[in-house]
Amino acid sequence: MDARFFVYVEGPRDGHILRIWARLVSPQLSRRLVDATVILGGRQPARALIHLRAQADAGKPARGLCVLDRDGGGHMEPPAREDVNLEFFIWGRRHIESYLLVPDAIRRGLRVQDKEGKLDRTLREKLPAADDDPAWNHVDAKRLLDRKGPISRCLGRPVNPGHIARAMRAADLHPEVQTLLERIGAGLGVVQTQVVCVDGSAPAS
Repeated sequence: MDARFFVYVEGPRDGHILRIWARLVSPQLSRRLVDATVILGGRQPARALIHLRAQADAGKPARGLCVLDRDGGGHMEPPAREDVNLEFFIWGRRHIESYLLVPDAIRRGLRVQDKEGKLDRTLREKLPAADDDPAWNHVDAKRLLDRKGPISRCLGRPVNPGHIARAMRAADLHPEVQTLLERIGAGLGVVQTQVVCVDGSAPAS
């Protein structure tokens, strides 16, 4: 019997964003993610271990990939357990929402008529240069996209991160996003189309 593959995410929005991104490289992958995704309810990797152990105890072979925000906690992975087949993916930037901060996708997703350039000025002030990785690693994307954050204040209305995700194109995907999608695709047995990432590179293997 083949082991079922689960993808553990911190919250419903994380799973929603991942499915939207997956659709850019493989509609099949996006569909398979619906049943494969398990919500942890926060940065609680122990729940993934408990879930997989329960599958094993029920005689249902399973393995999983746990996707976690960094949240300023470095790249430390939770301790592995020999009786559970669980791997971890920890974002290099603070939050999954950090990878939505693509200016062109924000403009498309929010359908802004920015005649006065207010949104452009806000994005220039709040977002680092595209190639400044150390600065990006410290950007608090959740605060920037919050209903009381600078982008919402600039627009005079709340920002829906899902709208930004749906406005993204395959070329907007950061290499880390593509690497994660490749790992999920491998786990679910779905072959993807190779894309060129937002920085012009092919994703890392």
